[in-house]
Formats: sequence, C-alpha cells, structure tokens
Amino acid sequence: MEKRSYIRIQTEAGPRWAEEKEGQALLLSAAPYLGGQPTGEQLPLNQVTLLAPCEAEKMVCVGKNYFDHIEEMKEAFGDGVPDKPVLFIKPSTCINDPEGVIPYPAISHRVDFEGELAVVIGRRMTRVSQEDALSYVFGYTVANDVTARDIQKSEGQWTRGKAVDLFGPIGPRIVTGLAPDNLTVITRLNGVEHQRSSTSLLIRGVPELLAFITEAITLLPGDVVLTGTPAGVGPMEKGDTVEVEIPGIGILRNRVE
Repeated sequence: MEKRSYIRIQTEAGPRWAEEKEGQALLLSAAPYLGGQPTGEQLPLNQVTLLAPCEAEKMVCVGKNYFDHIEEMKEAFGDGVPDKPVLFIKPSTCINDPEGVIPYPAISHRVDFEGELAVVIGRRMTRVSQEDALSYVFGYTVANDVTARDIQKSEGQWTRGKAVDLFGPIGPRIVTGLAPDNLTVITRLNGVEHQRSSTSLLIRGVPELLAFITEAITLLPGDVVLTGTPAGVGPMEKGDTVEVEIPGIGILRNRVE
C-alpha cells in the first residue's frame, strides 16, 4: 500500500476525515478505511484541530509483549514469557484525542504511561491466518495505554485499571504503507525520555497477534490493536505532559489533569 497520511479533524460541521498533503487537509466523504473519497474541500493544516484518528468499537490490547517490560514488572505480575498473548480490551469510551486531557481519577493513586504502536484495521477480520493478516491492516498510529497501576495490581485482572474513561489517547494520524516490524517507540514525560525501543523486539509481531486475536474476536474496520509497551513505564502526575513518538507517524501529546 502507498504511504499516505490521514487525520480526523474538528470542523464547524462536526468531525471530518482528511488526507494530509502539501500543508493542506483534503477533506474526505467518510473514513478512509471505509472508502472515503476527496470532496474537493480543503483546509490549511496549521488551522485544524486534530481528533483521534479512529472511530473504533474497541481497542484490543496486548500485555507482556517485550522481554524488558516483563522483567521490569515481574514483581507485580510474575516472571516469564506467557505461553500465549495476553489480551485485554479498552472500550470506545477510552479513546482520547491528540492534545486531549488525560484525567487523573479520584479512585487511583498511580497512573502510568505506556507508549505503543497501534494497528488500525481496514476490513472485517475473522479467523485470519498470519500469512494474510497484514492485508487486513489499513495503517498504523501511536497510542498511550494509560493505566491505573494500583487498581490493576490490586484487582488481579486488568479491566478496570486499563479502561478508565479517556485512558486511550491515540494519534495524531494514521499512516499507511509502513512495515510494522522495525519502528521506533519513544515516550517522554515533561521532555525527559523514559522509553525507547523498536517493534523489532516485540515477542509476537503484528501478523501473529492479529491471527491470535481473530481466532476468537472479530475485528471491524476502524478497530485498533495495541501491540504492547517496552520497558520504562512510569507514573504521571497532574500537570505533567506525556509524549509518545513513533518517527514516521508523529508525536501523540497529552496533558494530565
């Protein structure tokens, strides 16, 4: 697939999809993964407000998918590589915009960042093989799997600590035509780098993850798969700014309040 860049923006008429090209947002008739076509309208990119570039029904997320992250979290969640991918789901209410505010919930005293590569699904996937999996991918974006770590640890399963409203910032754009197996993931807190790794170090790569997920869960166009976070996760406080960057895709920036 050709390398192209798509964004979702706020307009006077409501949210719209657009392709980024030569400093302009070329408006589309629908989401690009649903066949949206150029309408002939355009806006300067420096005048638009970016929204989350997905309208997912769900975010299917993968835990324990980097060796170094397993090592740093072994006291909390045990040692060793899991026999199968560890999955959990963030609901659509987690989705948050680039530059959106991450809320610090009163029920938690430890909220962590987790920078990740996110896969945006382009067409319905059910029981897809590893060999065919990438043909169902529309493109890639950046995600922050924000986690209420104290809740995750205390409750024994991860749903509530991972699924707090707006705990899924994503963006700033979807880029097509990328190879997902050698992208750099960087996370900075208040300008200080805490995470830097490569998707080449994923224990299970994107094709294997998609095949495993779709054995049981149908993925729909616009759904998102988070591939896991490397070592370096850590807490955020109110007033902090967190940035997750994947060169070639962009920087996802959010403030904690």
